[in-house]
Amino acid sequence: MNKEIVMANKLDGDVAIVTGGNSGIGEATAHLFAKEGAKVAILARREKEGKEVESAIKASGGEATFFQCDVAERGQVDEVVENVVSTYGKISVLFNNAGGGDKGNFPDETDEGWDRVIAVNLNGTFYVCRAAWSHLIESGNGRIVNMSSLAAQRGFSKNMYDLVGRGPSSSYYAAKAGVDAFTRYAAGMGGQHNIRVNGVRPGQIITPLTDVGGGNHSLKGAFDFIQILEGAGYPDDVANTVLFLVSNDSRFITGEIINVDGGMPGKL
Repeated sequence: MNKEIVMANKLDGDVAIVTGGNSGIGEATAHLFAKEGAKVAILARREKEGKEVESAIKASGGEATFFQCDVAERGQVDEVVENVVSTYGKISVLFNNAGGGDKGNFPDETDEGWDRVIAVNLNGTFYVCRAAWSHLIESGNGRIVNMSSLAAQRGFSKNMYDLVGRGPSSSYYAAKAGVDAFTRYAAGMGGQHNIRVNGVRPGQIITPLTDVGGGNHSLKGAFDFIQILEGAGYPDDVANTVLFLVSNDSRFITGEIINVDGGMPGKL
């Protein structure tokens, strides 16, 4: 007698927060989490795009709710996290994806630009982790993935700068290095409560924010100069890595930050 084998989804029973889930890597990850059985809370500033992602997930048979939130604003974060718990009953997975850089290079960067990049990328990661922490403990199996960047661990030479005419802002480098350090710290604290904390460092990934037309990354010249594999990556490449890090497939991994970058032969 043949018996049908039913494969469980990797995130059945989970409630996941995805910040910056209205586009790019966050959008791709929200879709993947929902496909794998999670109820997904999409946190982002732009309501129109966030609602569109929510509707698309529901149309595909998943469950998602958009919550408008600027992660740089502590009061908003605290309120929205409690609203997520009121809606879904718990939080067991968190992907701190929201972030972004600024125009200009040191020393010609503004105080306002520096403050905003640090606020969104680093402070936002801290605020959401702190607001969700007690709920992650209560879940009994909390998992966090923080969004870092190659900027956290690599230098930028004159030749690379000349290839594209600019480099990332110093605020972005500093913010993402801070995310790396906070990830390692939070992993140490989380281990006491069965919370695993890891990170991802994307490289040349084509998103609405990085695409300058024709599927080309805004820093393509510099990436191509140092990248082992040819071509660019896409949001799904990062989303698949994030799924691995929040699924039971990585049950014995914490405090790690995985590069999703096509391979880099060296670092500063």
